[in-house]
Amino acid sequence: MVVLFAKKRDGKLEEVGRTEVILNNLNPTWIQKITIAYQFEMVQPLVFQIYDVDTSYHNKPVKSLKLEDQDFLGEASCVLSEIVTRHNRTLTIQLQNRNGHGILRKLGALTVHAEETIASRTAVEITLRCSQLANKDLFSLSDPFLRISRMVEGGGYVPICKTEVVNNNLNPVWRPLCLSMQQFGSKENPLVIECFDFNSSGNHVLIGKLQKSVADLETLHREKNGANFVIQTSHGHEKVLKGQLFVDLFLEKQQYSFLDYVSSGFDLNFMVAVDFTASNGNPRNPDSLHYIDPSGRLNSYQQAIMEVGQVIQFYDSDRRFPAWGFGGKTPAGTISHCFNLNGSASFEVEGVEGIMAAYASALHNVSLSGPTLFGPVINTAAQIAGQSLSNNNSKYFVLLIITDGVITDMQETKDALVRASDLPLSILIVGVGGADFTQMEILDADNGQRLQSSTGRMATRDIVQFVPMREVNSGQISVVQALLEELPGQFSDLFQVQRYQTACLLESILLQNHVRVPQILHITEGCSY
Repeated sequence: MVVLFAKKRDGKLEEVGRTEVILNNLNPTWIQKITIAYQFEMVQPLVFQIYDVDTSYHNKPVKSLKLEDQDFLGEASCVLSEIVTRHNRTLTIQLQNRNGHGILRKLGALTVHAEETIASRTAVEITLRCSQLANKDLFSLSDPFLRISRMVEGGGYVPICKTEVVNNNLNPVWRPLCLSMQQFGSKENPLVIECFDFNSSGNHVLIGKLQKSVADLETLHREKNGANFVIQTSHGHEKVLKGQLFVDLFLEKQQYSFLDYVSSGFDLNFMVAVDFTASNGNPRNPDSLHYIDPSGRLNSYQQAIMEVGQVIQFYDSDRRFPAWGFGGKTPAGTISHCFNLNGSASFEVEGVEGIMAAYASALHNVSLSGPTLFGPVINTAAQIAGQSLSNNNSKYFVLLIITDGVITDMQETKDALVRASDLPLSILIVGVGGADFTQMEILDADNGQRLQSSTGRMATRDIVQFVPMREVNSGQISVVQALLEELPGQFSDLFQVQRYQTACLLESILLQNHVRVPQILHITEGCSY
């Protein structure tokens, strides 16, 4: 019998499920599948324990068997993303004793296969409209947009999508939205739908909010009913508003999932850019954002690199990561807005540990300077992504920018992001320290409006996700959850844009690799001794 455990952050094992018991067999293949929720934005360590069942188990549910009464045969550990990124989603792991030793004793091997449930390929297309919204503008009507957020473990909420802004309208109808199972989790998962009045300053005014699941939205559509928004009063009470939300269209459809892409051979290539401007403070002083604590406690830059890198590294086959700095004075005496973090001619380093080592080394060799410019780093990353695209490589690039301050090349950055929105590239921005990050919120486009370049061109899609570290540290979600929640959707959106030239190429890749229609996963096991 196999027992599957999920290892939590505190190291404790939480049982997920058990297979059936197979009688008198040293090479068993189990039929019972174990279902586990796949979360891209988290590292999900798994432990498989194998037991020889000695007690009577006939006509008994396997859940009732006490593990301490059975003979322990060995265990195997891996991370869930190691399984799903394999070409056929199959991984063979050597069994060990509980103390981590035992491979040489030939305890056997465990082969694990993962497949998506059919439901996890579901996407929902919905058209939302509102009526009788409250007017929040003095000389005109409100400019409403909707933001939809999903509840995560711990009770917090992470935005998963937003509508466009409808100007001067208290009865807006928005363009259809497409929500994937990866975004909303399950049809019963609570969603918070907030309606805002858009302000160009980024100070959007909440008109009202409500909580509904996807199943609730389906019911609203079927029964042609509206749901009233509520708003919290100054006394802490909820006031029911006249404004209502209606669902004019609700359509379920099947689509290729994020897992289809990565298991068919697509790599996620991780890139990092670190802010070396003087506003971070002298790295030798303990109050500096770049201070390396001798006790081993990570600063905000190190924390962001580690948390994001540890997730994405499993989707990068060679684990060689471009790493740059910007806003610093290099040993050559010039201020550079995109220099190789390791100080060598090559911008690539080996693994997340290589990024951490290059960062620590650069703090000794590079003087903090300024100003804060994003354009050169984004253009460099876009050039790499564009070259990969022209070579028909199956790669998607993720650039992590960690910064402490206000950028001084806002329009140049917008222009670079609009150009990059056609490329296989997403940009994650972490704001550290206590600076005003209003500009970053604009780049994130969570205001419901896509970025516009200086020539008037609109971004093809939203490729930026911004998170201020101070909000993550005071909240209930990790920087990884907040940053990576939208990434699978951005990845999949790229292949739904008709202008993207490799859409047909991708379809053929999936078919050539026999991608199965079969992000919840079934896990089945086979064992050999």
